Amino acid sequence: MTPPLIIAVIGENDPAPEIAGLAEAVGAEIASAGAVLVCGGLGGVMEAACRGARTNGGVTIGILPGTRPGDANPYVTYPIPTGLGHARNILVARSAQAVIAIGGKYGTLSEIAFAMIEGIPVIGLHTWELRRQGIGDDSVLRASNPQGAVRMALEAARKRTAPLPPPRGGSGGGDICEICG
Repeated sequence: MTPPLIIAVIGENDPAPEIAGLAEAVGAEIASAGAVLVCGGLGGVMEAACRGARTNGGVTIGILPGTRPGDANPYVTYPIPTGLGHARNILVARSAQAVIAIGGKYGTLSEIAFAMIEGIPVIGLHTWELRRQGIGDDSVLRASNPQGAVRMALEAARKRTAPLPPPRGGSGGGDICEICG
């Protein structure tokens, strides 16, 4: 059996209603696709996304900054207390095969950065726009709606988890390289 894809949803703790609605729709789409949603486990975008996922029969994981599982929002299936504070943001980013950023403040920006450092695709929905020395950086792939964001994240996640082809010139039977034999 193939394990489900894991998609992170990141965003602010106190979103405007429009952003919370987008997050809930993203969570619902992730669940409908059979993927697992991972997030920071607290309120705002995280809670809205988890609510959307759980309402649609999905599984959610909350990687919490504190030490108490009870701090998780009520829609988290599996709370993981870390005691790491904001440092847990790297765990949220690294635990997924793709990340969807919705809205967001500086904590979200740190998660975007951690994902990009690790080569994990980031899909943006009404989130940060990046620039380097005044030039736009299109590393965050832009989605215009929740369905498109989840579709893009699932496609990117599948590409990251696709099996590797056999080594060049090898039979796939254990050859490490052409030099080593």
